[in-house]
Amino acid sequence: MRNVHSWGKKETIKLVVVVVSSQFAILPFPSLSSDASFSLRAIPSSPSLSLSLVNRRRAQMGVYLSTPKTDKSSEDGENQKLRYGLSSMQGWRSTMEDAHTAVLDLDKGTSFFGVFDGHGGKAVARFCAKYLHTETMKHDAATGDLSESLRRSFFRMDEMMQGQRGWREIALLGDKMHKLSGMIETWIYSPKGGDSQNRVDDWAFEEGPHSDYQGPTEGSTACVAVIRNNQIIVGNAGDSRCVLSRNGQAIDMSKDHKPDLAVERERIMEAGGFVHVGRVNGTLSLARAIGDMEFKHNKFLSAEKQIVTCNPDINSIDITDEDEFLILACDGIWDCMTSQQLVDFIHEQLKTETRLSAVCEKVMDHCLAPPSSVHGEGCDNMTMVLVQFKKPDQSPPANSSS
Repeated sequence: MRNVHSWGKKETIKLVVVVVSSQFAILPFPSLSSDASFSLRAIPSSPSLSLSLVNRRRAQMGVYLSTPKTDKSSEDGENQKLRYGLSSMQGWRSTMEDAHTAVLDLDKGTSFFGVFDGHGGKAVARFCAKYLHTETMKHDAATGDLSESLRRSFFRMDEMMQGQRGWREIALLGDKMHKLSGMIETWIYSPKGGDSQNRVDDWAFEEGPHSDYQGPTEGSTACVAVIRNNQIIVGNAGDSRCVLSRNGQAIDMSKDHKPDLAVERERIMEAGGFVHVGRVNGTLSLARAIGDMEFKHNKFLSAEKQIVTCNPDINSIDITDEDEFLILACDGIWDCMTSQQLVDFIHEQLKTETRLSAVCEKVMDHCLAPPSSVHGEGCDNMTMVLVQFKKPDQSPPANSSS
C-alpha cells in the first residue's frame, strides 16, 4: 500500500505486482476506487520498477507556479517575401516545454516555421525543433516531393529517437546529461570508419548500453509550415494549430487531433486502447504526437495505426494577393481564443504595431490567466509564430552601388 498525492488530493493506492515471464504487470487491487486509474501494461524487468500511474502523469503535466513567469523570448526576421515574429512564454507552468523553429531561407525559395508543444518533458519538442526541418529537406532532395518529404520527416523523428544515439540526444536535450558526458559517449559509441557497416543513413548508428532503447515516453505535438515559392504546405500532428488570414477571414490549415474525434477514437480502439474523459488510455489529451513511445509498441500494426500515431495531416494552399499572414501556435493560445478571434486581434494590433514579435507578446498577455483563474484557460506554456506575406511595396530595397 502506498500514498499518492494527485491533483492536490491524497489517495491510498493498493497495488498487486505480478511477475510473469520476467516481466512485471501492475494490477489495481479490486477494492481500488474508480478515481485512480492505471495504465495496465507489462513493464520490462529492470533494476527499478516504474509504476505508471495515470494520476501521477496527470499531476506532472499540471504543476503550476504561485506567480507566472511572464518573461518572453522573442525574435524577428525578414527576407524579400516574408516577415516573421515569434515569442514564447512559460506562464503559470512550472517548466517550459514548448519549442519552435523559424528558418527564413532553408534553401533558395523555401522557408520553414514550426511550433512544438511538449508534454511530460521538453526533450522531444526540442528534438523536433532541432531536426525536423533538416530531415524534411533531406527527403525532399532525394524525392522531389515536398509534401511526402514533410510527412516522412514526422515518422523519422520517432525512428531517430530510438537506440543509443536517440537515448543520448534525448538525455542531452532534456538536460538529464551533462554536455561533456554526451561528448564522451559520442566518442565511445559512434561508429569509426568502416565500423558503420556501409550504412547510407547519415544518422550514425551507435552500439552501446542503450542500443535497445525504444524511445521516450514523453512526447510533443508538431505543427509546421513550409513556404516554397507561391505555396504553403502544413504538416500537423497533435493539437497545435496553423491558421491563415485571407482577407481578414481565418482559414484553419490544420485540425486538432483530439481523442474524442471519431476517426481518432476508432484507430485508438482498434489498436487496443481506449478513450476515457477525453484522454487516450485515460492519460494523454491528444491522439497524435511525436514520441510517447509507450503507445506505439504493437509490432503487428504499422506506425500509422498505433494507439497514438505521429502520422501528420498534410494540407497545402496557394498564396494569393488576399493572404495577409500565417499563424502557428500551441494550444496555450488556442485554449483562449478561436481562430477568427486571434485573426481579428492581430489585425487590430497591426494598425499600431510594426514589430511582429511584439504582436505575439500582446497575444500572450491577453491570454494569460489572472491569479484568480489558475488551473484553467490561460495557464499553459505559450508559443506563437506570426508570418506576414509582403506586398510588393513592403520588400526591402535591393542593394545599390554608390
